[in-house]
Amino acid sequence: MRTIKKLALALLLGGMCTTMQAQDFDQYFENKTLRLDYVFGGNAAQQFISLDELGRYPLWAGRTHHLGENALRGNGQIHLYDEATNQLIYTTSFSTLFQEWLSTEEARTTIKSFENVFLVPFPKQKTRVEVVLFDESGAEKTRLSHVIQPNDILIHDKGIQELTPHEYLHRAKDTNKAINVVLMAEGYTEQGMDQFMEAARIAVQEIFKHKPFDQFSDNFNFIAVKSTSIDSGVSVPRTGEWKKTAVESNFDTFYSERYLTTNRLKKVHDLLAGIPYEHIVILANTKVYGGGGIYNSYTLTTTGHKDFKPVVVHEFGHSFAGLADEYFYEQDVLSDFISNQTEPWEQNITTLKDFESKWKGQLKKGTPVPTSLDQAKKYPLGVYEGLPGNGIYKGALECRMRTNQHHEFCVVCQNAIEKLIHFYID
Repeated sequence: MRTIKKLALALLLGGMCTTMQAQDFDQYFENKTLRLDYVFGGNAAQQFISLDELGRYPLWAGRTHHLGENALRGNGQIHLYDEATNQLIYTTSFSTLFQEWLSTEEARTTIKSFENVFLVPFPKQKTRVEVVLFDESGAEKTRLSHVIQPNDILIHDKGIQELTPHEYLHRAKDTNKAINVVLMAEGYTEQGMDQFMEAARIAVQEIFKHKPFDQFSDNFNFIAVKSTSIDSGVSVPRTGEWKKTAVESNFDTFYSERYLTTNRLKKVHDLLAGIPYEHIVILANTKVYGGGGIYNSYTLTTTGHKDFKPVVVHEFGHSFAGLADEYFYEQDVLSDFISNQTEPWEQNITTLKDFESKWKGQLKKGTPVPTSLDQAKKYPLGVYEGLPGNGIYKGALECRMRTNQHHEFCVVCQNAIEKLIHFYID
């Protein structure tokens, strides 16, 4: 069974760069983190990437194998090359709020900038960093290349003293091989921190209730970070409410009422410096419905709404696993970055341009492609169009990535999450 899973993982990673094994980590990297702070800016017509600041954390909390591979393409990638040999020594993929904004009407007439922070292992030798952004078709759109000197005196040491108070809610059996997830308090004052801790425990419990996370509980660390806010709650611009909170999150992102995000990623990572983390969940103290999840950036969701439990899992599906929404609302700003002209990198949707790389091999023999809605009882796993004529298909009619009412991820999402977990732990 393990051999089959590893073969599936190899197929998922097909076409990526040469594999680098764990022993290569010690050759090229220290057990520390290089923090890369950038500004992404521009408009729909032209974008730029600027280096802002370099930082160093005392520990590395990411993977030490599959160094030259990306599990998912993402909407952007970072590559580290050993400058002396031009050897690719590390890569990671991501998505950004900036790239989502580029698909909005505002981006056609306005220039804006967005903070972005990425964590990579700290190199031992002179290293070239390349940051690449892709457009909705997967074509390279913007690139920045710069060189890192490990002994650069302007690399700012962070997380050495006065760490934000934090507490482990769940520990992996082998901490050295764990997937490290932090849950941050947003809009909780010092007096409200007990409420945050209860919400954080609930979030962890809900994630582990869902397949396949329940099978891999021994492989996760979940750490609650008690980042205090001056004000209770979060900002709601449409009602004129602006709060002083830990990471300055707000609703009405891109003028979408339920979209809750933060553009203060430097604040987010400053609060986390020194704590071992790779994935971020921000829990906001408000009863207003909403949230957001950005692949390899963060999940942000509200804790006071009745749908907190399903929403935190849904948004974690975005940020941790890179899963796409499966509801495909018309004129939905959150789905505008998906093009039906190419095969999307998200594993739970397809445009049939490269269905072989998705769940075609999992279909029951004789399943029609596409699959009509009236055949759903016969083919629970199929190829169902999200909206008539939009050319984007999903594997099941109901899934946690579609609705808060459905109790689990569909089998396509489950398989995608499992492959990604194996990428991190095997």
